[in-house]
Amino acid sequence: MAVFKTGLTAGLVLYLGLACVFFAQESGSNQTGQHPKRLYRIEDDDGNTVFADKIPAELNQYRQERLNARGMVVEKKDKAKSSEQQIMETRLAALRQETQKLIARQKMHDEALLSTYHSENDIADALQVALEGFDTKEKLLESKLKNISRQLDNHIKVAAEYERSGKPLPASLVASIAASRASLVQIQQALQANKDKRQLTENEYRADIERFLFLTESHKKPGKEILVPSVKEANLLGLFYCDNDRQCNKAWHLARDFINQYSTTKPNIFNEKLIMNRPPATDSDISLSLSRISLTDNDYLLFLDILCHNSASGQALCASDQVRAIRSQFRPYMNDVLARARQQ
Repeated sequence: MAVFKTGLTAGLVLYLGLACVFFAQESGSNQTGQHPKRLYRIEDDDGNTVFADKIPAELNQYRQERLNARGMVVEKKDKAKSSEQQIMETRLAALRQETQKLIARQKMHDEALLSTYHSENDIADALQVALEGFDTKEKLLESKLKNISRQLDNHIKVAAEYERSGKPLPASLVASIAASRASLVQIQQALQANKDKRQLTENEYRADIERFLFLTESHKKPGKEILVPSVKEANLLGLFYCDNDRQCNKAWHLARDFINQYSTTKPNIFNEKLIMNRPPATDSDISLSLSRISLTDNDYLLFLDILCHNSASGQALCASDQVRAIRSQFRPYMNDVLARARQQ
């Protein structure tokens, strides 16, 4: 086995001489019926280039290229990934799977929205009907609240008369007062729950109207993009852990600015689980997305992903230092904006 080692600058010059030797041998081997020689180029961690007709065992984990007689690469093998890289890639794949689930749910919601409603007015009418239901329930609860309040007032007046006369309160009166007060609390809680649900329903319908308008506008310009994941060997996953619901909700809205700042495409989706800009349309486009993944009932993980156009240039862009820098800036950015928000 012949092995030659050189620095990067002298590699090409040495290769020309080695190619003549190895492939002259290969030509001679073919004439004698022997197995032809092969020439491999291996790059080690120190930046040295090694040429050999066989891969030395101690270099097998490095990036390898098999060259033909004209010096062209005819076969290549990437450097073996470390166990840490493999773990990170596995985590990244799992996170992306969760993101795809969110995107799939959004797609189902979009399809249902378009099949259920034919115009913005249809959604507005449905919202009005829903709100009228909440308003009717509120009036009923308020009527009950007044009746129970009057009932409690009467019980308290009777109790006051007993106290003025020095007589002990009957057990039935004490029980009635307690029951009325408990009913008041229950009705007040029901009123608040109805109010909260009314607000949530209105927000959902408003979001549906906004999404419907976006989708119907988007349908005028149909197009299908195939996206390329930005990270092949992930050292940084672009993760941010939320300590509680309040912090996560605050971080979620602040993260939207980061997504729009670094994306070259326009916003597409914004809801409580997914922020996503439009797909990359050109080789120079970068599209960011953020998904909120539940860890526990109160614990969440924000996962930043970066997408590029499905082309050689797009893949090169997603593998560049520029994209890696965006990912690595996400967590420090979130810590900084949350710290400043707390000071305000």
